[in-house]
Amino acid sequence: MTVLDPRAPFPLQAPPPATPRPASSTLVLRDGDDGALEVLMLRRHAKASFMPGYFVFPGGIVDDTDRTALADEAAALAEPRLALPAGGFAHAVAALRECHEECGLWLGAAAPGDRWLTRALHPWAHWISPRGLAQRFDTRFFVAAAPPGQTPAHDARETDALCWVRPAEALQSATLQLAFVTRRMLQSLAPYRSVAEVLAAAAAKPVLEAVHPRPCRDAQGGAQLIDPGHPAYAEVARLDPDGGGSVRAAIVPGEPVRVAPAVWRVTAPNPGRMTGPGTNSYLLGRDGGWVVIDPGPLDDDHLATLMRLTGGAVRAVLVTHTHRDHSPAAMRLAALTGAPCVGLPPPAHGRQDDTFAPHLQPGDGQAFDWAGVRLQAVHTPGHASNHVCWWLEEAALLFTGDHLMQGSTVVIDPPDGDMAVYLDSLRGLPQRLPAMAWLAPGHGFLMGHPQRAIAHLLRHRQAREDKLLAALTGHTLPLPALLERVYDDVAPALRPVAERSLLAHLEKLRREGRARGGAAGWALA
Repeated sequence: MTVLDPRAPFPLQAPPPATPRPASSTLVLRDGDDGALEVLMLRRHAKASFMPGYFVFPGGIVDDTDRTALADEAAALAEPRLALPAGGFAHAVAALRECHEECGLWLGAAAPGDRWLTRALHPWAHWISPRGLAQRFDTRFFVAAAPPGQTPAHDARETDALCWVRPAEALQSATLQLAFVTRRMLQSLAPYRSVAEVLAAAAAKPVLEAVHPRPCRDAQGGAQLIDPGHPAYAEVARLDPDGGGSVRAAIVPGEPVRVAPAVWRVTAPNPGRMTGPGTNSYLLGRDGGWVVIDPGPLDDDHLATLMRLTGGAVRAVLVTHTHRDHSPAAMRLAALTGAPCVGLPPPAHGRQDDTFAPHLQPGDGQAFDWAGVRLQAVHTPGHASNHVCWWLEEAALLFTGDHLMQGSTVVIDPPDGDMAVYLDSLRGLPQRLPAMAWLAPGHGFLMGHPQRAIAHLLRHRQAREDKLLAALTGHTLPLPALLERVYDDVAPALRPVAERSLLAHLEKLRREGRARGGAAGWALA
């Protein structure tokens, strides 16, 4: 019996999320006595109903008086500068009012009753509380210079203490209790040295995109929040759209994760510098059997996991390519289950898995039906000459092997790896994928927005090539010297691997007639 049940609901179900309430918060800044940037923080009262004892920035809920503080004409003029939507000027008014009520600072005109002027406010961030929380807020964060001649004081009702603190020191403090979003705001301020630098950065910001943190679980099962910078963010949003908080933001080897109605991911226990958290095997199927994509290295425990989860009812074993972390278990799994192996044979140079002997060799675009799912082969040479991605149209999911990898670029290792061929494969992929497709890589989490990911990767490769050309201008340099200049941003432990991709770039330039060289050194042609 298999432990996987394709009939269970997907994605996870949770109660409808609460509607976020409009709110505002102001990061009041000053240059300290030593010239370093400081931000004002207030401690919420220990008996407060919300976040007791936490250090926060002045702010609160937008109320009805904030919405009627200015005539519509004046509000309309202010909204574009403040990066607010139409009718959103009340956020700015609330920021001024709350700052005055909570710490006695007036950032508007000479006195609160004169006018609600907002030239002191500059838009900084827009956050919406996670789905799944009972209390949610749609918060606009502003930055503002502390008004000269005014001294802040806590209100002794909602707050009972205040301090001026450097952002980096606040983040390192063991005594300041900080919420997730507060930490993110402090991190956003930490790189700046002065109020002037922050205000200049605020003025240069494009239209603010709302940030939606996601509740999830860590590797040990503990609750945590993640934002779009986390590698698991897109996957958590897909698998838990209503914010139930039960999806892991960590990959645990051997643990099945359902990533589509008929698809599970199981990661092999082979973490490392080149494999990340391990090689992903994918199990696809409905009642009656399973397809396994990339059964991974020849690891007895991983094979036993695949057999247990499928009940041995494997109808086909597919591989994306024959690097030794992806295909060595294929022939063993096929022998155990009687399933055919499908993929392209290894190249002749013998540096890959030469045990793989496919029963079927897919043509580009060829479709197969197994175990109630239909998969189409997409030839994508470059990382390996025999690389094939697999397209599952019903889930708009492309199993990318190592053609695209989550959180990293892939190594192009000559002679089988070919940079020019790889870039051509990348450029041709977007036209074969719908805009709403997802990528299921051979290492790491699901990836959304494939066109964006491919464009980013092409830009990265072009930037690396441009750096290489700049290093060669006016010089003849051996490979180690080029490596130091072109991959100076790569950790020393990864330099030997980076050298293979550097060589792939040089071979590409040589074939294009733009570079010449060899063991003695390389130069522009």
